[in-house]
Amino acid sequence: MKSMATVRTLARRERAEFADLLDTLTTDQWSAPSLCAGWTVREVAAHVVAYLDQTVIALSGNMIRYRCDIDRLNAAVARRYSEVEPAELVGRMRRGSDPVGAAALYGGRVALIECLIHQQDIRRPLGAHRVLDIPRVRVCLDYARVSPVIGGRRRTRGVRLVATDMAWAAGAGPEVRGTGEALLFAMTGRSAAVSDELSGDGVTLLR
Repeated sequence: MKSMATVRTLARRERAEFADLLDTLTTDQWSAPSLCAGWTVREVAAHVVAYLDQTVIALSGNMIRYRCDIDRLNAAVARRYSEVEPAELVGRMRRGSDPVGAAALYGGRVALIECLIHQQDIRRPLGAHRVLDIPRVRVCLDYARVSPVIGGRRRTRGVRLVATDMAWAAGAGPEVRGTGEALLFAMTGRSAAVSDELSGDGVTLLR
């Protein structure tokens, strides 16, 4: 298990790399669809930036306001921040590289998984491949399994997840094999996006 300080460092690196990616996007790429249904690349970036420095109290208040409906809350936040110019979104991402507030919960794991998943939500449709850092993926896999908000254990109940590019496995039942990234996508409700990257008798249970 990574120490809290180390996870924060991983989260800072992920945010910095996210900012680097956004800094390279063309006008057309900012308007391109992401893996988040109905959201453009710009809206995904806006969503991430909106939560960079949100306090626990502010997040709790918003949850109450939207009656714990995460989808409605996220949609409202994305709309509000979608008017922010791309250059400012990049600047805010870079300035907010150190996890604070709600993002710093669980030793920075919230910030790390939020940015890693959403960066891939942007990269995959754009064909902007990168080799993921294994320590970051491992932290995210472990956290996705225990987080009630992410619900990774619930989404993959009844199967055994086995990573093919790292020493990681969890669960019981028919196997689902894939890279750490593909398994993480399955745990975060993105199985369809990685259906061709998963194998094993348990895959049909995910679908």
